[in-house]
Amino acid sequence: MLKLIKNLLLDNLLVVAVAITIAIICLSLLKLPSTGININNIDKAYHSIAYFVLALTWLLSFYKKPSKKYIIVLFCILFGIIIEVLQSTLTIYRTGDYKDVLANSLGVLLALFIFNIFFKKKYIN
Repeated sequence: MLKLIKNLLLDNLLVVAVAITIAIICLSLLKLPSTGININNIDKAYHSIAYFVLALTWLLSFYKKPSKKYIIVLFCILFGIIIEVLQSTLTIYRTGDYKDVLANSLGVLLALFIFNIFFKKKYIN
């Protein structure tokens, strides 16, 4: 049963990765209500977590193709940069910030690091 669940999840990870990508686009470009939390730079943690999840799901979607992992990382970082540019150009209620790009990139690189640790043995064989 556990193997069936694992295979079902791995088979649908591409759908999950696309859904997370769309969710990040929507959350980044739509006007969201204020959370009431007033902690300095907490949004940087949100950015890092979101892009960590984004990159990890894309990496897991293509885990059988290890040669693609650096391309995935590059595209996730470029995606973060494009979203920040779009926030500056398409919206009046959002601003692009280089610190957000750095937080996004940190999340992506952390996902690559974790991915490499857990899948190191699979790439050696």
